[in-house]
Amino acid sequence: MEIDQITAFLEVAQLHSFSRAAEKLYRTQPAISAQIRSLEQEFNQKLFDRSGRKIFLTPAGEILFEYGQKLQALHRETLQRVRETRDEIAGSLVVGANEATCLYVLPNVFAEYKRKYPQVAIDIYRNFSHKIIQRMNEHQVDLGIVTLPVTQNNLKVIPLHEDEVQVVLPAKHPLAKRASLKIEDLVSEPLIFPKGGHTRELLERIFRKYRNRLQISMELASVESIKKFVGAGLGISLLTRSYAEMETKSCVLKLVPIQGLKLVRRLGLAYKTDRQLSRAAQAFLDVVASMPSQSPH
Repeated sequence: MEIDQITAFLEVAQLHSFSRAAEKLYRTQPAISAQIRSLEQEFNQKLFDRSGRKIFLTPAGEILFEYGQKLQALHRETLQRVRETRDEIAGSLVVGANEATCLYVLPNVFAEYKRKYPQVAIDIYRNFSHKIIQRMNEHQVDLGIVTLPVTQNNLKVIPLHEDEVQVVLPAKHPLAKRASLKIEDLVSEPLIFPKGGHTRELLERIFRKYRNRLQISMELASVESIKKFVGAGLGISLLTRSYAEMETKSCVLKLVPIQGLKLVRRLGLAYKTDRQLSRAAQAFLDVVASMPSQSPH
């Protein structure tokens, strides 16, 4: 059993596809299939079952998946620790963050970090906060940018960014002339909701009493898609203010605060206290601490 085989197995298991795993690992599909066959011969167990065009882990495969993740994390950590015996900070750093955080909060942080530590390869795991924390517990992610509050005891969180959630409308929408809007003003409008994440949970909560009257016209997966469709006049939404700054300055969109309800989204940089940080991860914490506040004024 080699780490390369484990990596191939984990990718196939996560992507439910030999071809997609091969594409991600820059291998041929026959090469990936050969690695899986070699593992199955070594264990004398089938690792995958097929149902039509889909593949699923067998009970033996589920056990290997659990331990394979630990082996992969230990292999990466071993390489990192050996590299750190040199004077320079090098190796790899895996940071978890959702798409919007990557686009609107982290670019300046990453730019400063890469300027100081060009030998570190940064890998971004994009997902929701609960998935990022799960990957941190599995030692697959070094640091995570997560929505606050976080209650897990073995995590320390450094406040990173906070911003207000406001109504976002086309600049020429009649409601865009208002200084503020009530939630009741939005109920009769076609609404564009994110498919998941913190903002979706927030919207579900504040619109709960109006759910029988809501007109949810679209559910979209990304902030960029929401802004595009709002700008095209297909509905209105609620977004973190800094995510739409460029479009408001160019008069494509208008942001309006919610009357009597200040919705604040807070982000923090989280890391595990029961695991020693690599030098690359500690350097990232230092860079974040040295930079000006990420909260807009």
